[in-house]
Amino acid sequence: MNRRTSRPSTSSAVSRRAALAGGAGLVGVGLAACGSGGDGGSGDDKTITLGYIASWTDGLSTAYLLDNQLTAMGYTVEHEQISDAALLYTALANGDVDIYPSAWPEVTHADYMKEYGEDIEDLVAYYPNAKLTIAVPDYIDDIASIADLKGQGDRFGGRIVGIEPGAGLTKATQEQVMPQYELEDEYELVTSSTTAMTTELEGAVKDQKDIVVTLWRPFWANSAYSVKDLEDPLGALGETEALHFLARKGFGEEHADIAEFIGGIQLDDDQYGSLEDKVVNEFGEGKEAEAVEAWLEENPDVLPAIDAS
Repeated sequence: MNRRTSRPSTSSAVSRRAALAGGAGLVGVGLAACGSGGDGGSGDDKTITLGYIASWTDGLSTAYLLDNQLTAMGYTVEHEQISDAALLYTALANGDVDIYPSAWPEVTHADYMKEYGEDIEDLVAYYPNAKLTIAVPDYIDDIASIADLKGQGDRFGGRIVGIEPGAGLTKATQEQVMPQYELEDEYELVTSSTTAMTTELEGAVKDQKDIVVTLWRPFWANSAYSVKDLEDPLGALGETEALHFLARKGFGEEHADIAEFIGGIQLDDDQYGSLEDKVVNEFGEGKEAEAVEAWLEENPDVLPAIDAS
């Protein structure tokens, strides 16, 4: 089975652009059906494959950050855009991708780690303040808590607008938030994609309409659309967690230089926020590589030094 959807190229910049232009389509069920290749993705020890869900822009941003740095270290970087978290963890455990940038293994994806963790290496927790949220636009001043949504279903069209069906946030909302706050009789969790959710949120905010959505931090939409997190007094969405770089089993031994470099990455709120804003909002789709270059110029001392020898 061909594990790549991106076109091979000696230029990682060309490969990146091809991936986001459609050369790297979203991977479907076929990837999950692959057996463990045991060859570290491509089988080429100078080619590193990054797997991520492109609409989850924490992973998109850090993927291009790694691309920039690994290319400078002499590696060829390929991007595998995958449609669902379950497929992504399967691909990582099977060795179909080498690294999953910006994973949520502590709380949000804990079930996937229970299933696949023996075949996954945790390289580093690079950002400490990630959390899941339920949010509404900040002009809705009489809703402050998830508990306040009870009895307000008609006002919101009986809908909580969610993201991908396989997302940990979706599972937490369905299995924890809605039953614990007794919302199941009034609301349906509408799942589709992160892009569809943000599009609907943008339209509602533009028209000053009531909407409730599933969100998370860090995520650019929190500031772009002036939303507020609803309090979660029951703790249904879990605790704050860290974002991690995960790798396939054996990666650190085979690529000690990369593992050492990634292990030294630490981003705070301002650094992470500026990176994602640069990639998603300032430069936008198709210009991710340029966005990372600009961010590195503004943040020259954030990352550990690389060995480009």
